[in-house]
Order: sequence, then C-alpha cells, then structure tokens
Amino acid sequence: MHMVTLLRLHFYFLLLFFCISLKPTFAFENSNSFKNSDVTAIPSEIAAIFPSATRIGQTDTDLATTPVYQLSQLLGYVFKSDDFTDFIGFSGQTINILIGIDINGVFAGFNVLNHHEPIFLHGLGEQPMFDFINQYKGHSIKERYIINAQDDSTPGMTNFDGVTRATVSVMVINDTIIASALQVARAKLEGFAAAATVKIDTDFFQKLSFKQLEEQGHISHWKISTKQSINFAADVSNELVSVIGELSQGREGSNFVELYFAFVNIPIIGKNLLGEAEYQRLLESLKPGEHALMVFNRGTYAYVSENFIPQTVPARLSIVQGEFPVDIRDIDFYSYYDPSFNVEMPDIDQQNIFRIKSQSGFEISRPFEISLAVNYSQSFLSTKQYQFTTDQVLPEKLFYTPEVVIEKKQPLWVRIWLSRTVEIAVLSLYLIILSLLFLKQKQLASHVNATHRIRFTMLIFTIFYIGYYTQGQLSVVNIYTILLSLANGFRLEVFLLDPVIFILWVFVFISLFIFGRGLFCGWLCPFGALQEMMGLLAKKLSIRQIKISPKHHKQAQKIKYIILFILVGTSFYSLSLAEKLAEVEPFKTSITLNFVRYWPFVLYSVLLLVLSLKIHKFYCRYLCPLGAGLAIIGRFPLLKWLTRRKECGSPCQLCRNKKCDIDAINQDGSIDYGECIQCLECLVTIENPKLCVVNKYSDRPIKIKKVS
Repeated sequence: MHMVTLLRLHFYFLLLFFCISLKPTFAFENSNSFKNSDVTAIPSEIAAIFPSATRIGQTDTDLATTPVYQLSQLLGYVFKSDDFTDFIGFSGQTINILIGIDINGVFAGFNVLNHHEPIFLHGLGEQPMFDFINQYKGHSIKERYIINAQDDSTPGMTNFDGVTRATVSVMVINDTIIASALQVARAKLEGFAAAATVKIDTDFFQKLSFKQLEEQGHISHWKISTKQSINFAADVSNELVSVIGELSQGREGSNFVELYFAFVNIPIIGKNLLGEAEYQRLLESLKPGEHALMVFNRGTYAYVSENFIPQTVPARLSIVQGEFPVDIRDIDFYSYYDPSFNVEMPDIDQQNIFRIKSQSGFEISRPFEISLAVNYSQSFLSTKQYQFTTDQVLPEKLFYTPEVVIEKKQPLWVRIWLSRTVEIAVLSLYLIILSLLFLKQKQLASHVNATHRIRFTMLIFTIFYIGYYTQGQLSVVNIYTILLSLANGFRLEVFLLDPVIFILWVFVFISLFIFGRGLFCGWLCPFGALQEMMGLLAKKLSIRQIKISPKHHKQAQKIKYIILFILVGTSFYSLSLAEKLAEVEPFKTSITLNFVRYWPFVLYSVLLLVLSLKIHKFYCRYLCPLGAGLAIIGRFPLLKWLTRRKECGSPCQLCRNKKCDIDAINQDGSIDYGECIQCLECLVTIENPKLCVVNKYSDRPIKIKKVS
C-alpha cells in the first residue's frame, strides 16, 4: 500500500512539474502586445476569410474594423461595407458585405451578410453574385478594375465579368467593395494615405501660343527616338526589339514616341488651345470634378490602335498616381465636329480627349506617371507588355488650396443615367410619339391599314427594345419597392437606379389619369405585346377561339384583383414571401431572363403564351396583378375618346362580338375602361363606313311580315 501511495505521489509531482513547465509557453497571454485582444475564438465567417488566423483583436470604435492576427503577426482587417458606404441596390436596400483585406491591401475574402436584390433572390439565384464578388479575391485595391471590358487581353487592366440582367446590382457591388476598402486602406495601411485636394485656379489666364504653353510647362512634350526605344528594348527582349523595328519601318526619321499632353479643362490651357467656343463645348461634356486630358501624337507609335473604339478605355495609354491606376476614357470629342484650334499647331497625326472621372481619386496637382504600352510575343503562348513611362507634374501656379475642401462623389444613379443616355433618348422619343398618337387617335383610326401597321410596329418595338434590350418590363415587384421605401424612409435615388423603369413608371402613372390603363397594357407592356403577337398568329393560322360567356368572363376578371390584394397584403407581412408569390407574373422568366430558367417557370410562361392562341391575352384578362392595380387607379380616365354611337349595344353588337378581342365592351355598348387595352379596333370600325354596319343598314326600310 505504501509503495502504491508513493508511486501516486511521484506521478502527481511529475504532473505538477509538467504543468508548471508549460506555463512559459503560453505566457504571451499576459504580454503587453495582446492586452487589447479579448477574442481567441474566431467566428466562422472571419476564419473563412483568414484561415491561418489564431485570434482577432477588439473592433476599432472610431473606424469599424476588426484586426485579425496569427499569433503576434497582423494578417489584415475585416469590416462590414455598411459601416462605410450606403449605396442603395435595386431592391432599395444596401448590399452588406463582410470584406477582408491583408496588410498589403489585397482582398483576402468576402461574405455577403445581407441583401435583397430580386434578380439574385428570385431570378438568377445567388451563386452568380457570389461568383462575381469572388473575382476580387487575391487582387489589390490599387488595381484598375473594369467590368465587362471590350478587350480583356490587355495587360495592366483587371477585367471582371459582370452578370447579365443584373447590371445595376453589379455596379452597386463594385462601388461598395472598392469605396469601403479604400476608406479602410487609407486609414489603416501604409502607402494608402489620401492626398490633400487642391483646386484649379479658374481666374489665372493669359494669352499664350502653343510654344509658350509648352515652354511654361502647361503642355507636356514627351519624345523617345527610335534608337533610344531599341536600346531600352534590347535590355528586355529581342522580340520587343523586333516589334519596335517593324513599327518604325518606313519612318526612320521620326521619333518612336512623341506625344503632347494638355489638360484642356484648365482655362489657361483650354481657352488658348481650343478657343472660347470649343472650350465651352468641352466643359458642357464634363461633369463637376472631372478632368479632360488632350493627347496629340507625332511619333511612329500611336497611343491608340487602329481598332480603338471611341468612348472606351485606351489599351496602350495609362496613368498611375501614387501606385493607384487612374481610369481614363475617350469622350469622342470630335465625333461630330472637326478639330479646331485657336493657335498655330505642330504637325500631328491624331488627337483625342480623355475623361478622368471625379471618383477616380486623381489629384491633378500631384505628380503622376503616363505609360505607353507595347505588346510583344515572347512565344506562341505568351504575350508580354513593355511600358515606356514618363513622370508628369503641372506647374503649381495653376492651382490653389481652398480653406474648406468638400469631396462629393458622383451618385451611382447619375452615372447610370449618363451611361444610358441613348436608351433614355430613344425611349423618351417613343413615348412622345405614342402620346401624340393617342391625342390624334380619331384621325389615325380613319385609316385602317395605317393604324394596323403602326400598331404592329409599335408592339414589335415594345417587345424587343423596351422588353429585351432595355429590360423595361414593369412588374408588381416595383410596387413592393415603393412600399418598402415608404416603410423605411422614402429615397428617390432608389427608383432612379433604373432610368428606363423610372421613366416608364412616371409616364404610366400620369397616363392612367388621362387615358386609363390601356396605354400601358395595350402599347407598353412587353409580355402583353407577346400575347398580342400570339393572337395575330392565331388569326393567321385560323385557330378557332374559345369564347368565354359574359357571366364567366366577368367572374374571371375578378381573379387578378384577388391576386393583387393577396400580394400587397403579403408584402406588409413578409417582403421575401411576397417576391416569391410574385412569380405569378411570367415577366421575369420570359422577358428578363429570356426563358433561360428552371423548367417549371419556363413551362408556366410558355403555357400562358400558348393559351393566348385560344383565348386572346388570357393572362392580361384574368391573372395580371399589375394590370389590376393600374385598372384601379385608372378606372375613371379624364379623356374617354373611344367614340360610341347611339346604336352601339342596341341594336348593334358588332364591335362587342367581333372587334373587341379582349371583351372590354359592355352589353349596352359602353367601354369598360378598367379592362380596355385601347387597341383602337372599335374606333377604327366606327370611323370607317365600310366597316361599321350602322350606316350600312340605317337607310334600309324595315320589312314587316304579314300575318294571315
């Protein structure tokens, strides 16, 4: 017994000694380096971004960032984008992303915490959004990001694939990631500090010639002889020497690189160079805070290729300031105007003006680098790039430092509207034409063939331009966005994110009180136009129509109102559930996603279109909640210009039985404007004596049969 007890004492002594000896190993717990670290359990979402992390530090109360460590080594920071940006998505809410960046400003990973983008939740699925965001992983904040670039093979650019049908959401995500990451990098990381902002002195001006502008440093002249270029290339690659030699062949007397650079938005440069009229035209094409860099070429090697597309980013020419790439884009200043200058110019081969946007972070008063890239093939499988680079800085006298500097970033909705100027102009023109057509509908209806041709053309335009090209299909989901905005605080910019939808909604809302729902449902709804095409096809193929009895027709019309009230009521209970129930609309499947979707949705949409071959515009008549909502608002239009005659309804039933395919004419001959799509067929009939049977039989004597 004593022996066993002694052995136990020895065992306990050894165990105690072992535990004491281990304590120094964990002594870092009390070290000064980690006094602020209270969390050693790594949350799963942070561990996914930084797999090697052993602990996280306390969140900075001034800047909502959380440091992540591996023992004593700082790996980087994680932060929520909502703490730094408030860019509103298409749903009316922000897209909150957990972002991780390492100490070098490289994106370590992402986790989408919260979003309500309908196209991802109830359309394409969330995976395309996750795939888009994950493209940033492993890339630096300092890189020059372009979404869906025309030329994705150009070195020096980071081109990411966007998501088809989700352009607005993708742009919001890009702005959210870059803007929030830059704020953290500039506050926490070395080499990212933002420079002080200065302004251009607009009062500084004196009349100068081109040579004087160059001598005073207002215009930069950069030239590299062919011999110098070949000497530079010889230290790089024989293949590069060959490329330069081939490009210089036949122009041995010229410099390989000879460019002039002029910021023509600066008054003393722009006014002297362009003249007052051209200078003002330039300013009209620029937004506040933007710069215009004019480039002239006299050298052998052009700064843009022969295949350069106007209004795009030049692949060869680039600007870097403080290690950050600066986005430059051609404004196509001479697309409709010939180049005109106010001073005597040197002989030049080409000129372009490039826009530098205000949100690029470019400081025009600070030094920057301009690079001209030459691509060469080192092998059949490898294309490399050599950059000739020059340092540039403008004279200090061109600028002044204001006492208060307020940097205002151009809102996303403004950028979207500017990028879709052509679409907006075409749509606006179409709506003007449509309005004039409705105002002159009686005169138009007197020409049968012209009316039918115009209507057919406008339906085709609605399907392919408004529907498939501009994605202008209105939906009951847009009503949810309004309800959500009213509940959480109305913000107009939410609705401005899609200019086509916004313009259509404003136009439709106004037209409801003037003409009723028919202007939209009969002329502007892409899916409604698709059904109309199916109806025309049925007539061409002589497909016999199913005639719904008046009693059942009236009862079935109420279904769409029931659906509307259910959807709106559900939206107050659960917006996500209401968005799912809104799949009763086939618009997303047929128009937004081009029938590329999970098969039950496609089958449902196709069945509705096939059903339209037998029952004219079946969905519009009985199921459409959007049409029901518009019918309620436009029940009593100001202008009821669909002419009726006293004989309509009693005794004549021609329009009701034969002409009105959607059954919107009552038994007494009056028009039910709540259901009418204003196809103008009844008006065409009345305005043409050959079609209207009232005139045809009104003068005939009534024959009375004798009764014996």
